Amino acid sequence: MLDRVTGMQTFVRVVADGSFAAAARSLGMSQTMVTKHIAALEARLGVALFQRSTRRLSLTEAGRRFLDGCQRILPALDDVEQAVAVDAQEPRGTLRLNAPVSFAIRYVAPLLSGFSERYPLVTVDLGLDDRTVDLIEDGWDLALRIRRMAPSSLRARKLASIRMVVCAAPSYLARHGTPTTVADLQRHACLGYTLSDAVGTTRWSFGEKGERTAPIRCPLVANNGDALREAAIVGQGIIYQPTFIVADALRSGALVTLAFDSPLLEASQLHAVYAPTPTVSLKVRAMIDYLAERYGAERYGGVPPWEEGLPPPLAAGATV
Repeated sequence: MLDRVTGMQTFVRVVADGSFAAAARSLGMSQTMVTKHIAALEARLGVALFQRSTRRLSLTEAGRRFLDGCQRILPALDDVEQAVAVDAQEPRGTLRLNAPVSFAIRYVAPLLSGFSERYPLVTVDLGLDDRTVDLIEDGWDLALRIRRMAPSSLRARKLASIRMVVCAAPSYLARHGTPTTVADLQRHACLGYTLSDAVGTTRWSFGEKGERTAPIRCPLVANNGDALREAAIVGQGIIYQPTFIVADALRSGALVTLAFDSPLLEASQLHAVYAPTPTVSLKVRAMIDYLAERYGAERYGGVPPWEEGLPPPLAAGATV
């Protein structure tokens, strides 16, 4: 099937040049191909566009109406192509970025002013959501996800590692003692995260692959790590959370990290996830590169900002 737009362009050129032969020379195609394009248009429309004679080519009434439409449509198509071509030269437009709530508040939103200074033609539409959004169906250009990525049709780039810690307030430990083994947790108040199976509301997992589990009891469960951190700070119980949630509290001493007789869960990965389009738009590539720079080796010597200056875990038998 012949291209419809090329057919319209050919039709307009035939009208302008007055003959199929002259249009063929202007367009750099054979007269036979010009004839095929016009014939395909007429067949599709079901009308004759030209009145043909041996001496003269003139438009029919339908041809005049079609010419008027082509003269409106073709310049509009040119404008669209030029606008898209500009986007391929410099990042611009609206970038819809989705990220987990607590992480985005701490480690995405504060970085966006620097991104805007570097790329002033890009507007960031930041969405905060702890659920896994559908990039294509929900219209997101890019999402940040904290997990080990399962096989997917989406593309992903690792930006940093996210380490887990078990911690509690000094006031809690002074009242209830410091657990030193995974089994000790059964005798303590633990604050469970309802959106996780590994560090949820009935069991916590330990070991690099989560091969060891410990039953826990929870006076409080929540679907937000910030809420659990605040409850832990005032001494309600022990939490098992990523360092980006508790880093400030650990640095200030409001919480202390606990050491156990089993390694904690293996670090999760922070990924930038985007749709598998043939080409990645400049605005998406710019954001991924910018975040990788801010979270990775170029700025932090290989240590993500949420890991900087964290105190070591509390040694077994130590007091706070």
